[in-house]
Amino acid sequence: MKKFLLFVLAIAISFLPGIIGMMFSPDGASDIWYNTLMKPAVTPDGWVFAVVWPILYFLLGIALYLIMVDKTRISKVKSYSLFAVHMGLNALWSYLFFGINLTSAALIVLLLLIGFTIWMMVAFRQISRPAYYLVWPYIIWLVFALYLNSAVVFLN
Repeated sequence: MKKFLLFVLAIAISFLPGIIGMMFSPDGASDIWYNTLMKPAVTPDGWVFAVVWPILYFLLGIALYLIMVDKTRISKVKSYSLFAVHMGLNALWSYLFFGINLTSAALIVLLLLIGFTIWMMVAFRQISRPAYYLVWPYIIWLVFALYLNSAVVFLN
């Protein structure tokens, strides 16, 4: 039962940036602003983001759970700290980009987010290889987001 509760906790924690980000997702005034932006040709439709992000948050939650239950003697403080920082940066990006429309500041935060996520992934690898591999799809999506955010900055 304890492991199940830890799993639920890890999943809930991993979805926090998504929940925060939903407050700033394009709708209403934000939607008007977002729709007037020039975007690269490969910008996915909105439904793609709605499908991809929950999958990525779920994978991150599983990765966090694997770190939590691993019996290694290696300290997990670094992994937990990096996970928390990276989640904070994830939520901050949504606020900067969609909330207050600071696309250049969001781009800087995204670069930091990618750096901290890679650092976190390396820390995870020392504890759990499966946790390390579960972060890879997220990294790939963040690099794609970097392309999208960069294009928005340079096209507008």
